[in-house]
Amino acid sequence: MLSLIMLQTGMQASALTPQKPIRLAVAGMTHGHIPLILGRADKGDFELVGVYEPNQELVAKLAKRFKFSEKLAYENLEEMLDKVKPDAVVAFGPTFDHLAVVEACAPRRIHVMVEKPLAVNMKHAGRMAELARKYKIHLLTDFETSWYPSTAQSFKMVNEEKFVGTLRKVVIHDGHQGPKEIGCDPVFLNWLTDPVLNGGGAIVDFGCYGANLMTALTNGEKPVSVTAVTRHFKPDVYPMVDDEATIIVSYLGSQCIIQASWNWPFSRKDMEIYGDEGYILSLNGKEMRTRGKAMDAEKAVTVTARDVAVYEDPFYYFADVIWGKIAEPKYGLYSLENNLLVVKILDAARASAKSGRSVSIK
Repeated sequence: MLSLIMLQTGMQASALTPQKPIRLAVAGMTHGHIPLILGRADKGDFELVGVYEPNQELVAKLAKRFKFSEKLAYENLEEMLDKVKPDAVVAFGPTFDHLAVVEACAPRRIHVMVEKPLAVNMKHAGRMAELARKYKIHLLTDFETSWYPSTAQSFKMVNEEKFVGTLRKVVIHDGHQGPKEIGCDPVFLNWLTDPVLNGGGAIVDFGCYGANLMTALTNGEKPVSVTAVTRHFKPDVYPMVDDEATIIVSYLGSQCIIQASWNWPFSRKDMEIYGDEGYILSLNGKEMRTRGKAMDAEKAVTVTARDVAVYEDPFYYFADVIWGKIAEPKYGLYSLENNLLVVKILDAARASAKSGRSVSIK
């Protein structure tokens, strides 16, 4: 269910109206999440007008699978932008390329949504933020856990209902058996396991989820320090990057433990929230277990989009932000402010793992 709350924003709203589909282009097609947009049913909010991808073999393969014309494809990003003049771009290439996408789109006043994380490091992230603010474009970052009804319900219980009392500890687990083990396409795997193109292994691929969730949960509270340990359990499979990471993010009154792994026996994305009066266990997108101070036993809860205001389709969210129907909360899950802090935490985590010491956040 789409949120009906109309939020005010200082950013200039697009002149587009909800009756006119947003002209959408895709920048990069090597990310394993590309079916999210190419396989999306025609819902009237977007019209695919262009595709940028240098790998023409991949373009042909995806065009056949998702039934779009290869005439939409370009091998040069700026040429594509100038020819098709999109209103918005979604980036599905290496994280390292996110900066180049924003550098091309921002001066053309084209809104951008990237797949998580925002950038490979703070140097890239800072430049992207500078451009987004200068040219007044929306720059969003998409995480799977942003769509979860259980995430929205957990945040509501913590911040509005004060169900857990004072927040003390959050433990977040994200990962799977490993990208090669679960069958990621070789084109995707090639850059996902590259320390330059992806910025790291599991510490980035899944560590970013926990940083994003904790930043939103605390409404942008700045950490005091970050301590991280990485492991290399499968150097024969992932010779250049870590495959296991534990990140401890310390705040003045609470702590977040992020466990990111390419070694779980099964895929998982779950979150534990503890306070001095109760706890919330978010087991997956819809199932939760809770216990508060007035409860004698734990309660199992199933929450759906009908129960809480959440966008289960991130592109609906992107469209409504562009149309000016909603504004991103400053430290909301998709927001630029949130995801700048995510990259700062990841930078500190990598530095800590390398040095063996905690890293203070300035």
